[in-house]
Amino acid sequence: MEFLDTTTLSAVGQALMIILSPDRLVFLVFGVLVGLALGLIPGIGGLTGFALLVPFTYKMDPYAAFGMLLGMHSVIATADSVTSVLFGVPGHSSQATVLDGLAMTKKGQGSRALSAAYMSSLLGGLIGAAVVALMLPFLRPVVLLIATPEMLALTVFGIAMVSALSGNAPLRGIVAACFGILVGMVGTNIQTGQMRWTGDLLYLQEGIPLVPIILGIFAMPELCDLAIQRSAIASTAPVNSRQGMRQGVADTFKNWFLVLRCSGLGAFLGMIPGITGAVTDWIVYGHAMQTSKGAKETFTKGDVRGVIAPESANNAREGGMLVPMLAFGLPGGAVQAILLGAMMVHGFVPGPDILTKHLDLAFTMVWSIAIANLFGAGLCFMLSGQFAKIATLRYTLILAVVMPIVYIGAFEGSHSWGDMFVLLAFGALGIIMKRLKWARPPLVLGLVLGTLLERYMSISFMRYGADWLMRPGVVVLLVLSALVFIKPIVQAARSGRTGHLRPGGKPQLRKDDLVYLFFIGAAVVALVTAQEWRFMAKIGPTVVASILLVAALGSLAYKMFFTPAGAGGGGIHMDVGNGPEEGLSNREVFLRSARFFGWFIAFLVSTALIGMLPTIPLVMVAFMRIEGKEPWKLSLILAASMTAFIFVVFDQIIHVEWPANLLQMWLAGGN
Repeated sequence: MEFLDTTTLSAVGQALMIILSPDRLVFLVFGVLVGLALGLIPGIGGLTGFALLVPFTYKMDPYAAFGMLLGMHSVIATADSVTSVLFGVPGHSSQATVLDGLAMTKKGQGSRALSAAYMSSLLGGLIGAAVVALMLPFLRPVVLLIATPEMLALTVFGIAMVSALSGNAPLRGIVAACFGILVGMVGTNIQTGQMRWTGDLLYLQEGIPLVPIILGIFAMPELCDLAIQRSAIASTAPVNSRQGMRQGVADTFKNWFLVLRCSGLGAFLGMIPGITGAVTDWIVYGHAMQTSKGAKETFTKGDVRGVIAPESANNAREGGMLVPMLAFGLPGGAVQAILLGAMMVHGFVPGPDILTKHLDLAFTMVWSIAIANLFGAGLCFMLSGQFAKIATLRYTLILAVVMPIVYIGAFEGSHSWGDMFVLLAFGALGIIMKRLKWARPPLVLGLVLGTLLERYMSISFMRYGADWLMRPGVVVLLVLSALVFIKPIVQAARSGRTGHLRPGGKPQLRKDDLVYLFFIGAAVVALVTAQEWRFMAKIGPTVVASILLVAALGSLAYKMFFTPAGAGGGGIHMDVGNGPEEGLSNREVFLRSARFFGWFIAFLVSTALIGMLPTIPLVMVAFMRIEGKEPWKLSLILAASMTAFIFVVFDQIIHVEWPANLLQMWLAGGN
């Protein structure tokens, strides 16, 4: 076998000696520390880290430079799990982890969930690195099998996987996914230059950034739940940190085959350019839910397997993404594009040269990923118990700290005021969807894949005509997509869970059903406005909006004319449930939600007037004093510490842009 020849084995050993030399290992460790810090901040991901570190690498030793960059990027997903598990605030690649991780924290099992996340991330990272090492000699023939039609079919499969797991009303998953795809199509169509649904807003011409939407759809509803419950995230003290950590590790090794499957799937998806961490997250979670014993009854309710599956895939994906980049110079995303540029600055050209003349460099990257995962997981284990204790803090302290972080993360979308308006708009939509039990993952997955879906479809038709539909890989993936979506419907019909016709056949419309009008209205507007565009610009929106309209009308008709069978209605609701609200009327829930939203609006108004940095301590102190009657001393110390931390990290080190404000403009005008 070619991968066992002496040249390859020599390169593997030489690469390990290179990266373990003290002058290079210290930079790898530094990269890991930066990655862990960035991973703890929602919205500030690997792209920011690369932008921060790359300028310093051009004059460095190349092995040390790439070790530092890959060390940083490899552990961001590991640290992402902290905010996902404890607060329900996902980063770039731990969105599915929220579903079971947060539920475990609410049960007092925060340290167990974190420990399972760290260990599965470690094993996933090591498996991903091993996959890359074994794949290096065989890269070209494997990657060439995946052309644009197969990427399109895989995209459809990913949407079907999540849409089919949307409770006892799978059509809702299609509605949410199609709406997400339409949101992803807002902006300038690349193929034709057509402006779609941009109006006169320059902000929309480049499309709506993903980060503020994710924070709005996922983070805002969980924070709103805290404000409604007015209690700590965990109603009881977390599991003893040492006991919980041991249990989480044991859970991971007990489910070793799940780790192996999900890591392999994550590494494979990472090899496909354009498949992001958000997509991998949900595909793997859906796979685990459908293939694990009893998962459909326990997932989303605090099943540790729901943490292990996505976390093992997230880190394995980082190794898989090196495959197309090293073999063909095909970056899987913006981060890999920056890494590719850094490689070329150092004189390394991806392709045959990397796999022959500089094979030691390729394996140095593999070892960097493996060592970074070991070191990063070790640090996280040391701090796991302390992280878990955060969940027992009063809600006023948690919300006061997280609120500015959410706004800063959202503003990193495109450094525009529009990002913060998008955060509030999708935050309101996310809160409504969660309270009415509309699964949110399909919307986000549709958003992520929407642009890719249209691009792959256009290229496939232009290059292959209709023949691409008959390619073996495409046929297999499309058939699997159909089976994934049809299977739960057939199972529901066989078990009698399809419901019964209402007495007398009289339709019944509830207030909760009015949300359908929003989606139906969006579909109609999209259909009508799209007909004025060029053919290549309107075909995608027309097809998606038509599917959205049919699915929404069908789902609404079912709810109006049929009574669901049983209280549970069967099926699984792939989303976080609402928190306990015993004794609260609907009116009280609404008022507390409105009050929570009012604080975010107040933060935005104050930022517009005096700037974000002065707003942070002002709103934090006001929130803690008014909402929780916290002592003045505690409020002032926490606000000052948080403001100092944000100023040092974001302003002085990362040099983020801050939103323009009226005070700044007035002072500039006075000068």
